[in-house]
Amino acid sequence: MAFRLTYASMFDPPASMHEAFDAALAHLRSTLGATHGLYLQGADVMRSRTQRLVSPIDTRLDLGHFALATPADVDAAMQAAAQAYPAWRATPLAQRVALLRRTAELMQQRVYTLAAALALEVGKNRMEALGEAQETVDFFQHYADVFEHANGFDVPLPDDPLAGVRVTNRSVLRPYGVWLVIAPFNYPLALMGGPTAAALVTGNVVVAKGSPHTPWGGRLLADCLRDAGVPAGVFQWLHGDTHELGEALAAHPEVAGVTFTGSVAVGRGLLARCASGRWPRPCIAEMGGKNPCIVTEQADLDVAAAGIVRSAFGLSGQKCSALSRLYVHHRVADGLIERVQARTAALPVGDPTLQQVWMGPVNNAAACARFERSVAQLAQGGATLLAGGARLTAPQYTHGHYVSPTLAEAPPQHPLWQQELFLPLLLLQRVDSRTHAMQLANASEVGLTAGFYGGADEVAWFHEHIEAGVTYANRAQGATTGAWPGYQPFGGWKGSGSTGKAIASSYYLPLYMREQSRTVVVA
Repeated sequence: MAFRLTYASMFDPPASMHEAFDAALAHLRSTLGATHGLYLQGADVMRSRTQRLVSPIDTRLDLGHFALATPADVDAAMQAAAQAYPAWRATPLAQRVALLRRTAELMQQRVYTLAAALALEVGKNRMEALGEAQETVDFFQHYADVFEHANGFDVPLPDDPLAGVRVTNRSVLRPYGVWLVIAPFNYPLALMGGPTAAALVTGNVVVAKGSPHTPWGGRLLADCLRDAGVPAGVFQWLHGDTHELGEALAAHPEVAGVTFTGSVAVGRGLLARCASGRWPRPCIAEMGGKNPCIVTEQADLDVAAAGIVRSAFGLSGQKCSALSRLYVHHRVADGLIERVQARTAALPVGDPTLQQVWMGPVNNAAACARFERSVAQLAQGGATLLAGGARLTAPQYTHGHYVSPTLAEAPPQHPLWQQELFLPLLLLQRVDSRTHAMQLANASEVGLTAGFYGGADEVAWFHEHIEAGVTYANRAQGATTGAWPGYQPFGGWKGSGSTGKAIASSYYLPLYMREQSRTVVVA
């Protein structure tokens, strides 16, 4: 079988992938420092104010200068999108699907360049970066396929049971209008591209904004949509201050719906805002997690250790799906700890663009400071450090944001059990039974992903009782991470999500549409 890159298969890629990445990275480095405009009304728009973007790998590396939008740009983008909406909504299904597939083809051709940019601006290792770029391609292809297969969600219903007259009925899902997409720093391409693809194929138009820490991925997405022939005004990309721009976007009267990925606090604020106004508007909010893993007496500890380390420390713990809470039966705890310690000690930490490096930096100085505060809190709260716990200061780390992968055994009352940290920091607790472990795993306001290692006869019990939207059992590739379009739908329960439906699932595209019942007397 030919190699297919997913987050589950990325640990043993063919040599050709490394060669292509190295070539793309070398070329991209020769172009760094350019100025990038906003993308408005189908054109690149420069502004006098720009942001200098540096790499978390080495802050001396000038990645580029990105135009900063103003509230006036927000209004211009919204008005242009509103004007483009009627024609885009009326575009036949086949044409919208074809444009999504054309965008996917262009991204596939550029996948190594996209990945190199993501590695430099986010700090991902090359396989995580290639995974994000390929995942975005797959989002566009998957949503085109789903929408086409569903015939645009136009469903004929039975005629009314009337004699002497024919009355037809059908259910049609229709788009809302201008859709706002707000993406986080850690997946600036995939978590902007996925919602954008869903909104566009269903007939909405999009205004998008990413994180001020990682604007490059969104700008590259705009390039792909433009070059694929998506009409002017159908997609707009803005970059700027989170508070100023975010407030102007969320408050704009043209916003008909929102997809947001980020913190619980901000997501709940957007939900409240979307529920107010002249009428309620849809808000698809993915709001993070504090993801648990349970290890029972029957677990294969080698498999468990592999999955635990990959999910706790992949992308330096900066994933909403990252493993951060580990509950282990006391009889196997020491054996598991030894294995996790050994794997953690063997992790190469450094410049993630290098093939041999597995864990790169955290994305910014604020994350470094949060790491140091968290380690101090652990010590003050009676936790025992089992691995890591330090900021890395050797010469090769001097100009980047590097911290050590950290494992700590913490008392159950420690506050960090409940705080999403977005750091390579895993807390462990010994338990007396799987029932006790499940109670602790579910004692959280969020429920995004969860992992389990135990006997085959215990898996059904885990699925029946765990309160999480994405679950993995006995998976060496990742205890709580690794969802991929078409394979694992991704969405959370409780405070982790607002819809109860998952990204790339059979139920996702209808979230971007509203139902219209059509009854017609024809004879």
